[in-house]
Amino acid sequence: MNVPEDLRYTKDHEWVRIEDDTAVIGITDYAQGELGDIVYVEPPVFGESITQFETCGSIEAVKAVSDLYAPVSGEVIDVNDALESDPQLINQGAFGEGWIFKVKFSDPAEIENLLTAEDYKAMLV
Repeated sequence: MNVPEDLRYTKDHEWVRIEDDTAVIGITDYAQGELGDIVYVEPPVFGESITQFETCGSIEAVKAVSDLYAPVSGEVIDVNDALESDPQLINQGAFGEGWIFKVKFSDPAEIENLLTAEDYKAMLV
């Protein structure tokens, strides 16, 4: 299972890539594997304010529907429109083309509430 060292993670299987004051967010390789073939993604709405660890969207797969949680608080500044027509991009590359949304985070200290790659791997065992 792929768990990139340069990302942060939530206990709910979202990943976060920090780029200056922006967080790029998706679901982990583990999560997409557990969900199976993803058929629909409901990301948060562009411009919406989201709160860390609160529900902000959902992901529907053939065998389950899962809530999407906000790893950080802030304003949604981008959503991956390609997922609308091809949600399986998440299955094909959860950490690449399968990113879901971007947030301009409001409190950089919240990053410390997220798991490191090592912590996330330990949680999965």
